[in-house]
Amino acid sequence: MAYCTAEEVIDMLKPDMYGYIVGEGSDDLDDEALRDNILLLAGNATDDAQAEIDGYLAKRYDVPFIMVPKVVSKFAKDIALYNLVSRKGIDESDREKTYLTRYNAAVAFLTKVAEGKVDIDTGESHTTQTAAANGFSMKSEHRIFSRSSMRGW
Repeated sequence: MAYCTAEEVIDMLKPDMYGYIVGEGSDDLDDEALRDNILLLAGNATDDAQAEIDGYLAKRYDVPFIMVPKVVSKFAKDIALYNLVSRKGIDESDREKTYLTRYNAAVAFLTKVAEGKVDIDTGESHTTQTAAANGFSMKSEHRIFSRSSMRGW
């Protein structure tokens, strides 16, 4: 299951950004063709966002998620928006700075999850999630030698 859809990403964009994202030749396209181009680009951006999220979370969770947590869906949209807008570069002093800020927040959150500082409720019981939540554990045979059994030697 996809973490977000191309339509959800497009709905978060202002229509005046469509021409900027498509780039050269967008002035020659009618509204429907422009939206189709944006939809195609948004589909690629959502795929890239999912791959990026999976890269951060793969050590702690079974990815891709079967039931997508809302927080993952939210950050997938933010990363996909950034992927769309950054195709032409990000001007940090302009309106694109919002997309960069949201992307940086998503990466910071995913980094904390990857480090084990934050947990995501996936609604499922996975052994990798349980092991990550409990920390390191080791199992071995019963101890033969100890301080008390070696006393006097």
